[in-house]
Amino acid sequence: MLFMFFLMAFLPAPAQGIFQLCSYLTLCSRPDSADGFLSPSRSSSRNGEKDWENGSTTSSVTSNTEYTGPRLYKEPSAKSNKHIIQNALAHCCLAGKVNEGQKNKILEQMEKCEANNFLILFRDAGCQFRSVYTYCPETEEITRLAGIGPKSVTRRMIDGLYKYNSDKKQFSQIPAKTMSASVDAVTIHNHLWQTKKPATPKKVVPAQT
Repeated sequence: MLFMFFLMAFLPAPAQGIFQLCSYLTLCSRPDSADGFLSPSRSSSRNGEKDWENGSTTSSVTSNTEYTGPRLYKEPSAKSNKHIIQNALAHCCLAGKVNEGQKNKILEQMEKCEANNFLILFRDAGCQFRSVYTYCPETEEITRLAGIGPKSVTRRMIDGLYKYNSDKKQFSQIPAKTMSASVDAVTIHNHLWQTKKPATPKKVVPAQT
């Protein structure tokens, strides 16, 4: 570089201008000097791009970190029909002042029970209320909670399946043959209600002498 300036001192004025132009073009053609001629605004924008890249890398690492906070609420696997059965008892099965005591007692027992699904047992197709059972869809266990009837009901004991209509406030029999969580009431075979009468002891007639 010093040699170039020394040479310019001995050149005439027109030649010096041409030589300066060639020197400038030579410096601009160097790849490592391109950043040196960038404007301040472009230089700052490029630095901003680097900062953004660093920031995005940091955020992506943070987002991949495993969540260690409190567990979120998990919806139960099976929907509960407790509210439907309670409405059926209040407005259909045990409606009126006469049944108020029995109704309140059963509703209280249902509130204390942790089961999700309940069934009403009818005496027959006339939908005469007998009892309330808990129903577990996973194990198909039907266990008496309150009322009159068998302690447990199996699939073979079931005769009819019923669904409650909240708008019409009445039950209707459904054609399904398999128990599911959508069933609200059942009937059992008639012979299961028949109880054996205890045998009366025979009178002993004293022998005549």
